[in-house]
Amino acid sequence: MTLPLRVLFWIALGLLSAAGFSTSLRVFGLEIRGVTAILGLTVVLILVNFLFRGGRATLQLCLSSLAEGARNALPVGIACALVGVIIGSLVLTGSATTFARLVVSVGENSLFLSLLLTMVACLVLGMGIPTIPNYIITSSIAGPALLDLGVPLIVSHMFVFYFGIMADLTPPVALAAFAAAPIAKESGMKIGIQAVRIAVAGFVVPFMAVYSPMIMLQDGGPLAEGIGFWPAVAYTVTKAVIAIVLWGAVAVGWMDDRLAWWERLWAFGAAALLITALPVTDEAGFVASAVFLVWR
Repeated sequence: MTLPLRVLFWIALGLLSAAGFSTSLRVFGLEIRGVTAILGLTVVLILVNFLFRGGRATLQLCLSSLAEGARNALPVGIACALVGVIIGSLVLTGSATTFARLVVSVGENSLFLSLLLTMVACLVLGMGIPTIPNYIITSSIAGPALLDLGVPLIVSHMFVFYFGIMADLTPPVALAAFAAAPIAKESGMKIGIQAVRIAVAGFVVPFMAVYSPMIMLQDGGPLAEGIGFWPAVAYTVTKAVIAIVLWGAVAVGWMDDRLAWWERLWAFGAAALLITALPVTDEAGFVASAVFLVWR
C-alpha cells in the first residue's frame, strides 16, 4: 500500500504545481483561486496522508527532501549572487560599451582574436543567467561588435547566445555543474572541468559557423555558386561533423582505443585544417582525416 500512496501523492502534487494560478476551487459557494487553492489542496493531501502509515512515511520523506534541497541550493545561490555583482559592474561602469569598441578594433587585424574575446565575454556575461535574459544581455553587448565585423546577423547572434549558454558548464561558476554536484556527491568544480573536457568539441562549432555560414543556411559565397547551395550545405556539414569527431577524440584521448600523444596531435591538426575553411586547407584536412581514420 505504501508505494501506490507515494506515487499518488507525488502525481497529485505535480498536477497542482503545473496548474499554477489557473487552479480554482468552490467551497460553500465561494470561489478560491491561485495560490490559496493550491495551498488548500496541499493541506488536504497532507491530512489524507496522515491517515495511512505509507502516507506518513511519504510526508517524512518530503520533509527530509526539503531540508536536503535547501542545503544543496546554498552553493548555487552563492554563485548566482557573485554573478549579479559581475554583471552589475559591467553595466554600471560602461565596460560593456568599451568591450564592443575593443572587439571591433582587434577585428580589423584578426577576426579570430575578436571571436576569442567575444567568446570569453559571453562566458562571463552568461554565468548563471536563465536562457532569455542570457540572450538579451549577450546579444546587446557582444552581438553588435561581430555584426560590425561583417559576420552575418543570425550567425553573430547565435555565436554569442551559444557561448552564453555554455557558461553554465564552464568553471569557475559552472552553475549546471554545481547543481549536479549534490546528485553526483562530487565537487562542482571537478564536474565543471570534466564537462568542459567532454564538451570541448562543442566550443568549436560557433567558430565553424562564422567561417562557414552555410552551416546556418546563410550565404554560401563562391562555393555555393560553384556547386549549388544545398550541395555546399551538405559539404560544409559533413566537414564540420568530421572535425567535431576528431576534436572529441583529441579531448578525451580515445577513439575505439587509447590514443597516443602523436595520434592526438595528428587529429588536432586535421580538425584545425577543416575548420579554417579554405580550399587548400579543406583538401589537406580531408586527406589528414582519412589517413587518421584508416590508421585507427
